[in-house]
Amino acid sequence: MKHRFLLSSAISLLGLLVTACSAPQVVTPTLILPVPMQVSYESELSLARLGQMLNYPDLTAEQRAELFFQRGVVFDRVGLRAMARLDFNRALRDKPDFADAYNLNGVYLTQNQEFDEAYEAFDSALELAPDYHYAHLNRGIALYYGGRPTLAARDLKTFLDEDPSDPYRLLWWYLALEQVDTDEAQRLLSTHLAQYGNDEWAWDIVKVYLGQSTDEALLNRISNESQDNQELAERLCEAYFYLAKQAQRNDQPEQAAAYFKLTLATNIHDFVEHRYALLELDLVGEQAMLRR
Repeated sequence: MKHRFLLSSAISLLGLLVTACSAPQVVTPTLILPVPMQVSYESELSLARLGQMLNYPDLTAEQRAELFFQRGVVFDRVGLRAMARLDFNRALRDKPDFADAYNLNGVYLTQNQEFDEAYEAFDSALELAPDYHYAHLNRGIALYYGGRPTLAARDLKTFLDEDPSDPYRLLWWYLALEQVDTDEAQRLLSTHLAQYGNDEWAWDIVKVYLGQSTDEALLNRISNESQDNQELAERLCEAYFYLAKQAQRNDQPEQAAAYFKLTLATNIHDFVEHRYALLELDLVGEQAMLRR
């Protein structure tokens, strides 16, 4: 059974979701919301077991680093960001050549807008593991938020080239490229869709960006095709984030803020979209402060 709430009127909910403004915009005639994901029993059990294992005597530095890293991953999954970052730093203390730990540490530095330190972390990961493709993704995102779109597009294109049939890789490349040349970004997005697009639901996000579909059609497809609440939450986490970025491009800041908050409401903490929805809202708050 699919767990969802279909709200025929979004206005009352938007009063809570949208930052105070004189005339908030309605996001869609129908909002689709999952039951927010909760910490699973498996995650709680993993944290307990890893904590016990870290107390074992005679662990080597490399074994201890791996356990700290694995516990950090679980902390990250359940949204305990400070604990995760602490464990990633502990892993690097015990194993200074730990590329995975540098990569995830760089993600947290990006979320905290510590961009120079983030670039250094991703550079370290790539020096240790030149074929570490996700470090290209994460460094590209850091460069995007750090105001270096040309460099960001280069990293994100490297990541896309590893799997050109992945619409999420395409969307991140597009977001960076459009800050360099909007018309060219649209042209390449359309060309890529024609070459690699298929019936996977996420390609409908690309179609929204190209004006070939609508927010509501995308959300209705997700609602109709999700098999359970977890799948619904994961898909909505992704969709609402990219719809928020589209709303930003269309100069609809209230709608964008509402979509970012809906992304966060899914509680899919370890999805890249969830991570950067929070950063996006922080940036909105900073811009509002500057305008005062």
